[in-house]
Amino acid sequence: MVRTILDSRIWILDYVETLVNRQSKKRKCTLRYFLHFPEFVLMCVIMNLDLKDKVALVTGASHGLGKSTSLLLASEGAKVAVNYRQSAERADEVVGQIRDKYGTEAIPVYGDVGKESDVVTMFEKIDEEFGRIDILINNAAYCPTCQVAEMTEQMWNYTLQVNLTGTFLCSREFVKRLLDRGHPGRIVNISSQAAFRGSTTGHAPYDASKGGMVSFTVSLAREVAEKNIMVNCVAPGIMDTEIMAAALHANRQKYIDRVPIRRIGKTEEIARMVVFLAGRGSDYMTGATVDVSGGLAMH
Repeated sequence: MVRTILDSRIWILDYVETLVNRQSKKRKCTLRYFLHFPEFVLMCVIMNLDLKDKVALVTGASHGLGKSTSLLLASEGAKVAVNYRQSAERADEVVGQIRDKYGTEAIPVYGDVGKESDVVTMFEKIDEEFGRIDILINNAAYCPTCQVAEMTEQMWNYTLQVNLTGTFLCSREFVKRLLDRGHPGRIVNISSQAAFRGSTTGHAPYDASKGGMVSFTVSLAREVAEKNIMVNCVAPGIMDTEIMAAALHANRQKYIDRVPIRRIGKTEEIARMVVFLAGRGSDYMTGATVDVSGGLAMH
């Protein structure tokens, strides 16, 4: 880590000198002064996520956290495949925003992540459009509301099929491509605080599937670490999303009171951590689950 900071300090100093070589001596000396501080250098290194022209697939990306993550990836220069299952119109809107606001490439990609044939086709389209893939964000999710005593087997199975099997299928296709090409890559799985805390409002299959994602993250991370494929997980707390919309509308204050910082999270806030894990700032992280919960989870 020290070596990385020292190397980065030299690189940043050279870069800054190139930028300010027409500036005054006073300006250049000021910049040199700041570069003597490791904190400043480390901040610069972390801020350079090295995502320009990387190709990312974000599942469930037409709305909510997936949309916020797609836009933030694009703001860092990444090319984004925007996966959707229901609303082609909303996916097209996200693609349009990416192209218009950030000037980078983006495509809508239809696919039910719980169906193997859809997942295979989705990755084949990305291969055709971009020629490679570097980042996978497993975000698509299904969350029914039903107490276990009244729950059908079909409801249970479908939830795990989308949330957990979908994560497996997308990860399999992603890892196969990286191994075939000998390329590094990043997987970020979107779990939930419900994986650890459960719920009393009838979300048992969702909670179980999110717990499974945490375990899958660790297992896959151990398998592919030597190939420089990093697999991490984000466990958000309470967010303003469609899944939470009805509950928050019914009693928003109840949920605010659960969060130590006393507010509901914004998808953009969680997306910042997701994008960090997709970039070079997380080079020495794998198999980790990061809580972004407003203090709901503390260790």
